Amino acid sequence: MSENASVHHVRKSRTGTVVSSKMNKTIVVSVERRKAHKLYGKIIKLSKKYYVHDENCEAQEGDFVRILETRPISKMKSWRLAEVVRKSADNTVEPIA
Repeated sequence: MSENASVHHVRKSRTGTVVSSKMNKTIVVSVERRKAHKLYGKIIKLSKKYYVHDENCEAQEGDFVRILETRPISKMKSWRLAEVVRKSADNTVEPIA
């Protein structure tokens, strides 16, 4: 590489559903992907859980969120919350009359 070349790292991004928000500043996000079976071609749903850093505790269970890859924050957390794409309908708080 030349001296003037800048290195731009493109961070991985995933979207998924929050399955747990009980920890302090940490949420668990389940990301589903669809893949064709190698031999039979049937579409299979595969899911993976990611431990995500949520600094302001803004995501709740059931929310649809976008997460970004980041430096390791702890043993299991290497992702951070980018944005809450869609709030869950269950989390809406109604005012007391």
